[in-house]
Amino acid sequence: MREVRAVAFDCDGVLAANDSSWQNIHDYFGTENKEMLAKFIRKEVTEEEFVLDDIRLWRDVQPEIHRDDIMRCYSGIKLMPGAREVVEELQNRGILVAIVSSGVDLLIGTIANMLKVNDWAANGFEWDEEGWLIGSKPTVVQSHDKGIMVKKFANINSIDPSHIVSVGDSGPDLSMMIPGSRFIGFNPAPNRGAEDFVKAGVPIVEGQDLRGIWEPMFGEKFPK
Repeated sequence: MREVRAVAFDCDGVLAANDSSWQNIHDYFGTENKEMLAKFIRKEVTEEEFVLDDIRLWRDVQPEIHRDDIMRCYSGIKLMPGAREVVEELQNRGILVAIVSSGVDLLIGTIANMLKVNDWAANGFEWDEEGWLIGSKPTVVQSHDKGIMVKKFANINSIDPSHIVSVGDSGPDLSMMIPGSRFIGFNPAPNRGAEDFVKAGVPIVEGQDLRGIWEPMFGEKFPK
């Protein structure tokens, strides 16, 4: 088994025990974007158009939105079981850890700081000096091409793709698997990645304990 020098994780549903940091906001405001989501999945709208429509829906409920309102959406979200232990053990072995997420940077950054990862990237919003929402930031992580950020991480740290493993829970996360690298599907929901992972022939870890990725990654059980 090839030496692992870096691991790139998705965050929502992988390191964080939630489904979607965008959906968390919709749940808070009581809105839903199923129609726009379907268009986005079919690549009929851009990432920016998708986010702008989300903001429109939220502002229909609450015209003025503060950064604190968005942070409240993430109250109670916990780390995925085993997330802290896996990241610590990886770093103890000298393996770099990154988060590549198209989720909301306010949550992803909080998780990144909690786990003390080496690098992270996510999407988010633009705020004024007093913390009021202005609009969306330019997209940093493309949901359908997350490999762009994995390549950047590899280049910055002079790591050959053959030494990189990515971990995600949905079909679009497969875009993290840049040529030569490996991918592990973690706890995919039936409508989010299971079928895509089977088609891609990648290892699939069922259940909500991140320590389960250890065996397909290293060929051994997670150390006790």
